Amino acid sequence: MGLGGCIILIAVGAILTFATDWDMQGVNLDLVGIILMVVGLIGVSTFSSIARRRRVVVPPSTPVVEEERRTTRRDGYGI
Repeated sequence: MGLGGCIILIAVGAILTFATDWDMQGVNLDLVGIILMVVGLIGVSTFSSIARRRRVVVPPSTPVVEEERRTTRRDGYGI
């Protein structure tokens, strides 16, 4: 389940909990809505922690070598 599925679970749970007043015998829709919201929040936190682990900075594949250049003459007279 991706991030979109988790957000849909939260939205459906909020609708069932706060926006409906249906009465079903043997089913408490308020409790079902709260359970859906909690599962959606757990999914969002799990998804974000996995996405945070994937953001790893990879060092460059070739090492950077810095050279110091000397500008001296062959006849012994330096600049």
